[in-house]
Amino acid sequence: MNKISVITPTYNEEKTIVKTLESVSRLISPTEIIIVDGGSEDSTAKLIEEFKGPKPIKFVDAGLPNRGFQMHEGTRHATGDVYWFIHADTRPRHGSGAQILRFVKYEDVVGGHFEIIFSGRSRAAKFLTWLYPNLRRMGLVYGDSAFFVKKSAYEKVGGFEEYPLFEDFDLYRKLKKLGEWRFIPIPVETSSRRFEQRYFPWVFTKWALRQVLFWLGVPPRLLARTYRVIR
Repeated sequence: MNKISVITPTYNEEKTIVKTLESVSRLISPTEIIIVDGGSEDSTAKLIEEFKGPKPIKFVDAGLPNRGFQMHEGTRHATGDVYWFIHADTRPRHGSGAQILRFVKYEDVVGGHFEIIFSGRSRAAKFLTWLYPNLRRMGLVYGDSAFFVKKSAYEKVGGFEEYPLFEDFDLYRKLKKLGEWRFIPIPVETSSRRFEQRYFPWVFTKWALRQVLFWLGVPPRLLARTYRVIR
């Protein structure tokens, strides 16, 4: 029987991590939760240490706020044969884990992701909730939608690159070449904070421009010089 390891990267997540842990720990299917911290300077580590839940939590101090590196480091500490990458501001719903176990039984399936809803009533949240299904139809899938990947497939493609951004889309492209990627129409809820703390049209335009430059072959490390992590 397949076992699921939840892997969550954190960096200054004191405002969101407890709610995410509460959401994940209530799920039946995951066997463990692995938190990989990138050197948080707030109370993130303390809140994780104090959290009491039914699932064992492994805390790994990566010391580097690089999400690609953090999630790959998390796989080194995982004991499951399915990796479920859940961001620190993303909350899965009941039944999500069971659906993962249902699909990974198929030999040709390498992984998948979920429908995504952005929290809040702002125009940004409503727009992004509308936008993401349309991006998915264009073949654009991102880590906010809670990627799950078979360990065997993850290792075959070499896992996450140590990219500061677009590490999720890079992994998705590699896995799609290896086997079938499944979409599960159960929503996960994520925060739209990185789009809301400044003027939304400008933030979104810069995000779209970085995406185009990435498609054109500009290295993610170079693009990251113009990217500020919002926490």
